Amino acid sequence: MDRMYRRQRHIYDLTRKFYLLGRDALIADLAPPPGGRVLEIGCGTGRNVILAARRYREIAAYGVDVSDQMLTTARANVERAGLSHRVMLARGDARNFDPAALFGVAAFDRVFISYALSMIPPWREAVAHAAGLLAPGGSMHIVDFGDQAELPKVFQASLRRWLELFSVHPRLSLESELDAFARSAGFDLEFRPLYRRYAFLATLKPGARAA
Repeated sequence: MDRMYRRQRHIYDLTRKFYLLGRDALIADLAPPPGGRVLEIGCGTGRNVILAARRYREIAAYGVDVSDQMLTTARANVERAGLSHRVMLARGDARNFDPAALFGVAAFDRVFISYALSMIPPWREAVAHAAGLLAPGGSMHIVDFGDQAELPKVFQASLRRWLELFSVHPRLSLESELDAFARSAGFDLEFRPLYRRYAFLATLKPGARAA
């Protein structure tokens, strides 16, 4: 990851804004409680966690990423935004990081993952770990590439070839696997396709029996 992002981190946000669609909608859906804690897993350059902290001025925000290179950029961006007092960043593996050790916080009101599952080989473990970090009444929010099933075949093939250059692999079975995970773990799943299934937004909340 560090090798790939050593140079990309400088132009990442400028180039990705054209095809990482739905990120702002995810942030708008978070609606954390006043004084709540919000965690982004795979925070990259800090773009999303900064926007969340700006939109919800009473929260404490946290970000985890496996790449030291991206975290260098993220910390600079957080400081430039004047949010160092409310945004904490740390290096961690999405599968098993310990937030209590990194931040002194064990659970979060909102956990979100933006276009990271398509880059994390053990993405199922990342989803399960994220769900286990929710405070009572909390929710997990995911935005990522969809299966593009309603888009022309030539577009699908071109997009996937392009994404492979950056080690990005859309999880084509994600909808069914999230549904199975939600059922087994006692969550309610809302899965919303975007732009003819180019991308999706998913929200996991504890079901009535789990809550």
